[in-house]
Amino acid sequence: MTNKTILVVDDEPKITEVVKSYLEKDGYRAVCASDGREALALFERVRPALVVLDLMLPGLPGEQVCREIRAKSRTPVIMLTAKAAEEDALAGLGLGADDYVTKPFSPRLLMARIQTVLRRAANEVVPLSDELVFDGGRLVVDSARHEVRKDGNRVPLTPNEYRILFAMASFPTRVFSRDELIAHALGESFDGYDRVIDTHVKNIRQKIEDDPKKPRYVLTAHGIGYSFGGGEKS
Repeated sequence: MTNKTILVVDDEPKITEVVKSYLEKDGYRAVCASDGREALALFERVRPALVVLDLMLPGLPGEQVCREIRAKSRTPVIMLTAKAAEEDALAGLGLGADDYVTKPFSPRLLMARIQTVLRRAANEVVPLSDELVFDGGRLVVDSARHEVRKDGNRVPLTPNEYRILFAMASFPTRVFSRDELIAHALGESFDGYDRVIDTHVKNIRQKIEDDPKKPRYVLTAHGIGYSFGGGEKS
């Protein structure tokens, strides 16, 4: 049994009741919010292990809630929404969500997704050194703090962005296919589009590169995937 707290955010009482019931049956503690501002207040108060987040919320939309959570925390977020188009899923993942489940949904499938995301977050590989240092110290991947620093400043990466960059930085110059990055960083049980990797890489470049159009750290291996080109570790 687990005592982890899950924050469920949805303005439909029937949905929050069903999700809460399944969570409690699996041993989680569930707290619920019906709008975005209440969700952010509860997030600060209970510090949940994971957030299940609807996008179409009254007042503050779910996308903004996700942005504000990502600005301060790496807590996993699963979006639960009626927005079912591929573009909506890619946009949600681009905001920093760890997974995207569309309505109508299977509560049992949602529970499996929650367990997978929590297990992935708990089992991140830790290297022999707490810090991977590149480019004369300009870029630091700190596994102890689960953060990346550029020129001494913390880079606000999402959990998936961090895992992708960490996987590549752990094996400099190795070329990873999209499927390999999904397996190494997102987990083999990830059920999504391989194009999601492209979205995450674009976001990583925007955050760590001096010129995202001429990347020096995250390089494209045309026709194959991506590699880390941060130079020799110092």
